[in-house]
Amino acid sequence: MEVAILLGSFIILLLFRVPIALTLIISSLITGVYMGIEPAAILQRMVSGVNSFSLLAIPFFILAGELMNEGGISKRLINLANVIIGKIRGGLAMVNVLTSTFFGGISGSALADTSSLGSVLIPMMKKNGYDSDYAVSVTISSAAQGVLIPPSHNMIIYSTAAGGVSVGALFMGGLGPGLLLGLILMILTYVIAVKRNYPKGEKIDRKEIPRIFWEGILGLLTVVLIMGGILSGFFTATESAAIGALYAFIITFFVYREIPISRFVHILHNTFKTLAMVMFLIATSSSFGWLLALLKVPTMVSEALISMSPNNYVTIFFIVVILLVLGTVMDMAPLILITTPILLPVATTVGMDPVHFGVVLILCLAVGLVTPPVGSVLFVGSAIGRIPIEKTSKGMLPFYSAMLIVLMLVAYIPQFSLFLPSFLE
Repeated sequence: MEVAILLGSFIILLLFRVPIALTLIISSLITGVYMGIEPAAILQRMVSGVNSFSLLAIPFFILAGELMNEGGISKRLINLANVIIGKIRGGLAMVNVLTSTFFGGISGSALADTSSLGSVLIPMMKKNGYDSDYAVSVTISSAAQGVLIPPSHNMIIYSTAAGGVSVGALFMGGLGPGLLLGLILMILTYVIAVKRNYPKGEKIDRKEIPRIFWEGILGLLTVVLIMGGILSGFFTATESAAIGALYAFIITFFVYREIPISRFVHILHNTFKTLAMVMFLIATSSSFGWLLALLKVPTMVSEALISMSPNNYVTIFFIVVILLVLGTVMDMAPLILITTPILLPVATTVGMDPVHFGVVLILCLAVGLVTPPVGSVLFVGSAIGRIPIEKTSKGMLPFYSAMLIVLMLVAYIPQFSLFLPSFLE
């Protein structure tokens, strides 16, 4: 009965479009009252859920992403990618993918990637003769790299939900699959570009190349500072995030100087608004997850999935399908917090390393970001491209196939996720 009340109230509130954070805490309080648990105990779990040193990295990563997003990094990364790969047929589409790889390593957000780069690249591609649905599809599918390539604050959220899995290992674990996804998407965009006879990129004045490289690399050094500090052991993830935010501040206001320093107030406002939503969600998910554990829901789910098939590969397939389905109807952050305590025990039972499972989880939910009916990145991309969701979804079919191929490779070949983290041991 307690499980029915907890999950039933959660689903009902979602159907009434109650915000997810409020849904989590209301469901927790209703169930707690039925079980005779003091509301103060539920609220105390909320506080303990955000009382973690590793979570301090999240505001710094968000701030660094906001600074680079506002400060003109998008244009410079597009120019850098154009120098590297823009001359071949369909070069602008491949520039789109490569720029997402660069920008994802700074923002850590698929939505920020689509909003910032899409507003420049989608109109540019349409102007150069690319089909609208193709331009949007390339942009939003490549933006999924942003949640895999470090630094990704979603990895930190998973680390917290999983009970303290190494953030550095998760960052390194997501790098290989993120680059693999980018490579597969670049091959796909080239094949389609040749088939549809899309144009080659414009030539760049050789005199401009050194300046373009310098300005682009200055932005990319944000990632080098963060990852270098973590991998060398010189900084913790939180300290590296703070250093990265400071570097982004200096580059934005004293090197690029595209915006006045007074704009920093607006950047802080956006940062705090995003941070408030993330931290409140983590707090409410903590109390919800505590009740799930108390009611032994993870154990029940684990036993049910394993009993469906004695084959570990089949169980992994069930996990992937569950995450893909859930990803189409809910946003990424709440799903990480809700599903991790339920599915991680199942994953470890069938031999998945927590880092491997975390990468598979993030990649599954990244697919959900570009899948109807509730794909936030799909909505933003379609709005920028000014085309219906239905047309974008149809244009995404070959890109869905590419993303699913990468997902299956990552799910069934752990080395894609675990090879780089092994160097941290």
